[in-house]
Amino acid sequence: MQLCVNPFFHQATNTITHVVRALEKPAAVIIGSVLDFDAKLGRIGTEAADTIIDFVRQNDLSVEWILETHVHADHLTAAPYLKEKLGGQIGVGTGIIVVQEGFSKIFNTGSKFTSDGSQFDRLFADGEHLVLGPMTIEVLHTLGHTPACVTYVIGDAAFVGDTIFMPDFGTARTDFPGGDAAALYRSINRILSLPADARLHDYGPGGREYKWETTVAEERAQNVHIRDGISEEQFIKTRTERDGELSMPALLLPSVQVNKRVLKFPPVEDNGVSYLKCPLDTL
Repeated sequence: MQLCVNPFFHQATNTITHVVRALEKPAAVIIGSVLDFDAKLGRIGTEAADTIIDFVRQNDLSVEWILETHVHADHLTAAPYLKEKLGGQIGVGTGIIVVQEGFSKIFNTGSKFTSDGSQFDRLFADGEHLVLGPMTIEVLHTLGHTPACVTYVIGDAAFVGDTIFMPDFGTARTDFPGGDAAALYRSINRILSLPADARLHDYGPGGREYKWETTVAEERAQNVHIRDGISEEQFIKTRTERDGELSMPALLLPSVQVNKRVLKFPPVEDNGVSYLKCPLDTL
């Protein structure tokens, strides 16, 4: 089976949406969609998502899955909008429940929000397999960045979310609620146990031309944080020190509030307006 991967770069958030299908077959999956969001005005837009929709329709594709690798902190998901326009089911790992519980406490959503993952169409167990036309999608729980992180293995490609980046950028931060550097080390080594020529799809970093495909072999030889020979203790030390130098993503607060709900904004108040919260001295 020859796999077709079409990446769509969203410059405002430096993220990638992947549309994946088997060559000359209509069944497709969308991974990591993005909704435009103007944080200064609190306005959403669908330009990036509409580009995906146009591509799907122009190529007569049938979207069966709209997948999330985790609850993103750097952008709002467009999954419900894409589902409305294209169909398909929205899926994420079972760890979403842990993330929902943690952030529901931070944002004090109380009984207004149910932390059971029911906002998604499917919650995937570790090792679960999905059928997508002639393709099989294997779901690997790859925790550490967040408790909900998963990697989707399709053919010779793995879609790793924010778990591991290009070799010169390293690995995901672990200082979000539920993050764990030791768990991330073990998760990445699980990914790097895939065949050496397996293609890993993600993005980063800035400062040079963006790239979003590497291989297991390249990561094992060159990754600045976790190449072959780096022990778990060394990785935890490097990752923890690096996390201490990082600022929080600009869209963290709106992103996690929206993404844990799968783009169901907080209930409209009596003036007809929905509001996002900004917890003080909490994160």
